[in-house]
Amino acid sequence: MSLARKSLGSRLDWTTFFLYIFIVLIGVMAVYTSEYSSFSDPFFDATKSHMKQLTWLGISLFLGMIIIFTDSKFFYAVSYFSYLLGIVLLLLTFVFASEVKGSHSFIKFGSFTFQPGEICKIFTALALSRFLSAGDTKFDPLKDRLIAAALVLLPCMLIILQNETGLALVYFAFFLPMYREGLPNIILVLAFSMVGLVLGTLLVEQLPLFIIITVVFILVGLLYRRTIIRQRIVLIFVIGGWLFSVLFSNVLVPYVFTKVMQPYQVERIYSMLGQDVPQEFQRPGRKAKKDADYNVRQSKIAIGSGGFIGKGILNGTQTKYSYVPEQHTDFIFCGIGEQFGFIGSSVLVLLYLALMLRIIHLAERQRSGFSRIYAYCVASVLFFHFAINLSMTMGLAPVIGITLPMLSYGGTSLLSFSIFIFILLRLDADRHVLLR
Repeated sequence: MSLARKSLGSRLDWTTFFLYIFIVLIGVMAVYTSEYSSFSDPFFDATKSHMKQLTWLGISLFLGMIIIFTDSKFFYAVSYFSYLLGIVLLLLTFVFASEVKGSHSFIKFGSFTFQPGEICKIFTALALSRFLSAGDTKFDPLKDRLIAAALVLLPCMLIILQNETGLALVYFAFFLPMYREGLPNIILVLAFSMVGLVLGTLLVEQLPLFIIITVVFILVGLLYRRTIIRQRIVLIFVIGGWLFSVLFSNVLVPYVFTKVMQPYQVERIYSMLGQDVPQEFQRPGRKAKKDADYNVRQSKIAIGSGGFIGKGILNGTQTKYSYVPEQHTDFIFCGIGEQFGFIGSSVLVLLYLALMLRIIHLAERQRSGFSRIYAYCVASVLFFHFAINLSMTMGLAPVIGITLPMLSYGGTSLLSFSIFIFILLRLDADRHVLLR
């Protein structure tokens, strides 16, 4: 029997669905253990975070059912409209935002808190998938590269203006599917060069860094001297690259660290690098915190104390006595490490890897370019969240407020990843259809 004649239920990828359910249920358990204090606490307490997370799971499954029974062509048709809706929601956030821990990216409706930036990730994935799958879209013209970049960077910049840097950085994950679709490798080289410039600016004094940048570009000029002789435009690019690098390290990075980023974000970055915040990056009238890495140190203690097999469920001291702030959100992984040890942590990591590899498998079997690109968008966002969050909890990356997908407490976060997955399942169920 052909795929088109099979029932919808038989066409759904149940492997992806059950991997999703397993991770979400592990998350509910982890949230429960993070706020557990004694056996006298009732499990079915609507005010507790784990019950709120179960409620959000129910809402997610209900919306997921609606998505599954929606015509897959609908998501292609509304992709650009949904993106515009996302931008409007981000703009409305500036008007109706409520401050939550220094961030102005949340809208409150009574007890309900909504973060438009989370949902906008879905809309961006749909719009980017439609644009890249268009028959006339090629990465050779500069115009197509700029349009694709603008689709990603516009919501990213709006979220940065809302003091939500961590969420904004997630949007850079959308550049990964572009490489699958033919974005030149030079862009990746430039991206890593920018990262190197930022680290160099933070770790090296201005004069030595200027000398290093100058020497590098002189060597580049000598390496391509024959090409420069034939094409003078190459010399202009080399000189322009040198000038940009100097201005980037001496003007742009200091401006971002002193005017754009919050003091605690700067402190966390330098704490990760094992250094104190330099005087020029300190805000007037504010003394840099000496315990900026307190969360990370407590998280590493919790993970390390779990050993090979862990202390057992509800027996973690760091978890039980709340030594790790925000352990039910950003630092949810340390509770898993303390209670279930290396074995439990490894199982969780393998579940995530299995889910991401399964999504990539789904992507490569799509007939439609729209569905393939969307699947890679889902995998990229999932990977970015997973990699950065684990790096945060283990002190390998600065704490920037990125949750562990479907595991950390957070209604909007769980809802957004659930919608991501269910749209993917619906598109994959119609993988025999060429969406246009």
